[in-house]
Amino acid sequence: MDLFEYQARDLFEAHGVPVLAGIVAHTPEEAKAAAEKIGGVVVVKAQVKVGGRGKAGGVKVAKTPDEAFKYASDILGMDIKGHTVHKVMIAQGADIAEEYYFSVLLDRSNRNYLAMCSVEGGVEIEQLAVERPEALARIAVDPAVGIDQAKAKEIVETAGFAPELHDGVVNAIIKLWDVFVSEDATLVEVNPLVKTGAGDIIALDGKVTIDENAAFRQPGHAELEDQDSTDPLEAKAKENDLNYVKLDGEVGIIGNGAGLVMSTLDVVAYAGEAHGNVRPANFLDIGGGASAAVMAAGLDVILNDPQVKSVFVNVFGGITACDAVANGIVEALKILGDKENKPLVVRLDGNNVEEGRRILAEANHPMVTLADTMDEGADKAAELAYAAR
Repeated sequence: MDLFEYQARDLFEAHGVPVLAGIVAHTPEEAKAAAEKIGGVVVVKAQVKVGGRGKAGGVKVAKTPDEAFKYASDILGMDIKGHTVHKVMIAQGADIAEEYYFSVLLDRSNRNYLAMCSVEGGVEIEQLAVERPEALARIAVDPAVGIDQAKAKEIVETAGFAPELHDGVVNAIIKLWDVFVSEDATLVEVNPLVKTGAGDIIALDGKVTIDENAAFRQPGHAELEDQDSTDPLEAKAKENDLNYVKLDGEVGIIGNGAGLVMSTLDVVAYAGEAHGNVRPANFLDIGGGASAAVMAAGLDVILNDPQVKSVFVNVFGGITACDAVANGIVEALKILGDKENKPLVVRLDGNNVEEGRRILAEANHPMVTLADTMDEGADKAAELAYAAR
């Protein structure tokens, strides 16, 4: 999960990383009050999880609280690369003497961590990495050791910091590493890390990505979720521990196992070319369990998507046999009752498949169609979705 800048700033502050004052505001009035509280020059910064805010007009320097009010009025509601601005951060103005760059991230390809650092930070760091890669130091970090005093010193020396800056930058890097580890992050980035006119090292703009797989030991991270932009169906699926992603199509998909679901998406997309180019409406993996409760929860999410015109349930019976899946579907339909008002195509294969098909055939639900193969099921689901347009 990517965090907003203000959330990253707050995490930095909680771990002792040197930062400037920052207050999040949802209205122009709140922005003005925040500017009054901070005092002096402030920066009104759009809070969206995408780069290019400054070039889009989402970052403005305000010399007075009234200017902060005006700029917040202009920025709130703005569309920046498809992201609507629902909040701004009022940040204390900085006396910037120099800008640097630092990040630490999970390096999956090498199965360790990677620290990157440069004395040439700023908005064009991506361009710098391409055009002058030698200006961006890349230092491997052993997960068993992490970034201690010695490793932090190696990073600043490799990046080419002036000797008089070493202590301040080393201190900031060690604290940023603490953020990375303590918060189960996969990325902590500061761009820019600045030296002020007074010689202080400050993390001016932060980006943090946290590992949602670590949510079981990070209960506080639930409060960091972006409720304004979360799709309500995805939120409902998450409440039921379903692995669901909404897509822009008409055929709802339920399968057991990520590989099978991905294959089903491809087959439905291909079949849809012959039926008005209908497309898959979602990715939904119910995993190894296909109980009535799990199946009902999955169907409930998909059927509440107004774009869905038909549903394709594609299950391969393994540890959970097909008869158990079939019973789960039958019971799920009873639980849903009148909510099941869209055609359902079911393809079962694998362990105890004949018994599973018999159970569904005997149930004889008016909205259920059985298919022998995945191709047949995908074609039928696409056909029904097209007919219901």
